[in-house]
Parts: sequence; C-alpha cells; structure tokens
Amino acid sequence: MTLSGRLVLPCTAMSSEHFETLHDLFAERYEQLQRMPGRLESCRGEQHKSLLREFDKKHLEANEMLSQMEEELKGAPRLFQNQMSNKMRTYRKGLGDLQRDAKNANIGFANDDGRKGFYSIENEQRATLDPQRSLFLQGHESLNRTTDSIARSHRIAAETDAIGHNIVEELGGQREQLERTKDRLINTGENLSKSRKILRSMSRKIVTNKLLLSIIIILELAILGGVVYVKFFRKT
Repeated sequence: MTLSGRLVLPCTAMSSEHFETLHDLFAERYEQLQRMPGRLESCRGEQHKSLLREFDKKHLEANEMLSQMEEELKGAPRLFQNQMSNKMRTYRKGLGDLQRDAKNANIGFANDDGRKGFYSIENEQRATLDPQRSLFLQGHESLNRTTDSIARSHRIAAETDAIGHNIVEELGGQREQLERTKDRLINTGENLSKSRKILRSMSRKIVTNKLLLSIIIILELAILGGVVYVKFFRKT
C-alpha cells in the first residue's frame, strides 16, 4: 500500500535523545522517498538511473534508521514500546510500499540488465552500510554498558551513603552512651569522695573514742587500785 500523505509522527516523548534524533532523520528521509516514485516516472536516461540509485541509497538508509530505532526501543519503558511498535510496523510497511512503487515506475524503463542493476546497486549499498551498522551497534552497546556502569555506580554511592548515615547515627548513639557513662563516673567519683570524707571522720571518731575509753579504763583501774590499797594495806 502506498502512503499518499505525509508520514504522521507520534507526539509522545521519546525514550531517549538518540531515538528522537533517529526518528526525525527517518521522517525526513521518508518524505524524500515519497516524492521519488513520481519523479522516476517522469525522467529517462541517465537521470532515471541516477535517481534510481539515489532512491536505493535513501531506502537502505531509511531501513537502517528503522532497525536502529527498533534496537533503541528494546531499552524503552513498556508503555512506550507498545505504542511505538505499531508505528514501527507502519513505517516498515510504508517503506515496502515505496519500494514497490519505485519498481513499478522502473518497469517501463528498465530492461533485464537494468533490473539486475537495481538489485546489484541495492546489494552494493547494503554491503557499504553493513560495516557502518556494525560500528553503530558496537557504539550503541558501548553506550549501554557505560549507562549500566553509571547506574551501578549510582546504586553503590546510594548504598554507601546509607551505610555512612547509619554509621553516623550509630556513632551518635554511642557518643550519647559514653557521655552518660562519663556523667555516671563523675557522680560516682563525687560519691566516693564523700564516702572517703565520711570514713575519715568516722575513723577519727573511733580513735577518739578508743582514747577516751582507754583513759576511762585507766582511771577505773587507778580508782580500783586505790580502793584495794585503802582497804587492805593501809590498816596494817
């Protein structure tokens, strides 16, 4: 089926800047291809051959862009993938219709050699673009690996930050415990000082009491000795 009008592009946000760039380039290339079947019908000779080669080249480039867009969609969100998959099928069908229109326009001009040339040109252009596609895919894979590496670094940084936060909180709790322990030790030291003062005071009182008790005992013994002397020895 030939797309008679301009290719309608989606208005939703692209999955990435690279996808958006590819989409814009594809739309531009598709519009150029749409105008070429009519031009093929109206020209002859070398101009027709040159235009046919140009169509083949642009058609292969459009297919390549479409393949790259499909690769890019693999990493897009599921909702966006579903929406754009239908668009990709429409684009692919549109390119097939345009190629068929170009071949039909070439029927009245090309002979068997010309038709063989059509496919040889296509093969030549595909062989030229294959290394480019390979390089692009390698760059795309490298970009994906870099993105994954950055994402892993972000996750590690977030985990490290969470661990550091937990450590800070734990150290803060330990600091409060140490401060409370220090306060208890200070209070204990003060209580020990008071206890030592009380013990020294009690010790002095005990010594004083012992001295007083010794003096009393000595006095009692002296009195007792005096009484014994008076009663027993003085009469004789």
